Amino acid sequence: MKIKLFVIALTILASISTNAQNLKIGYTNIEFILQNLPDSKDIQAKLSTEKAQYDKLYQDKLAEAQKMFEDYQKNAPSMSAVIKADKEKTLQNKQNELQELQQNAEAALSRKQQEMIAPVMDKIQTAIDAVAKENGYTYVLNSDAGYGTTPVILVAPETDNITNLVFKKMGVPVPAETKDAAPAATAPKK
Repeated sequence: MKIKLFVIALTILASISTNAQNLKIGYTNIEFILQNLPDSKDIQAKLSTEKAQYDKLYQDKLAEAQKMFEDYQKNAPSMSAVIKADKEKTLQNKQNELQELQQNAEAALSRKQQEMIAPVMDKIQTAIDAVAKENGYTYVLNSDAGYGTTPVILVAPETDNITNLVFKKMGVPVPAETKDAAPAATAPKK
């Protein structure tokens, strides 16, 4: 019985070590790639233009509300109770309109950003898939979990960083700040 368990354990260990030899893990930083693509810069420019339009509309409505409030303050002592209550209700409605406009503008900008970034993210994923396949990577991890979070990969050999390969696959020049820091701009050694 003990010999059978020993043989089974030995077989399992041999299987695990065989699979580990075929395992190749790479990593990249998707956010860094996204920030350094020309498409991303175009998206940011379009979003900035749209945001400026929303900001102007908000400022115009805010100025209108401020003028109404100043008029109310100036004339409040001479207003009847009914007119005063009506003006206060109008001012409250204006304040609600401003808040709603601001919320709607933020939501619209967020939706627009997601719509515009989705095809770029698809291009990035396609390039990552191609680089992984061409270089024999079994897994490719994202080295950054996002702003304000702990990185997903804490320690890894730079030779498994495929970021520069992804830039090359996409036909985008490797950003200057990574050329010296990331020697993985060429295919990793096998």
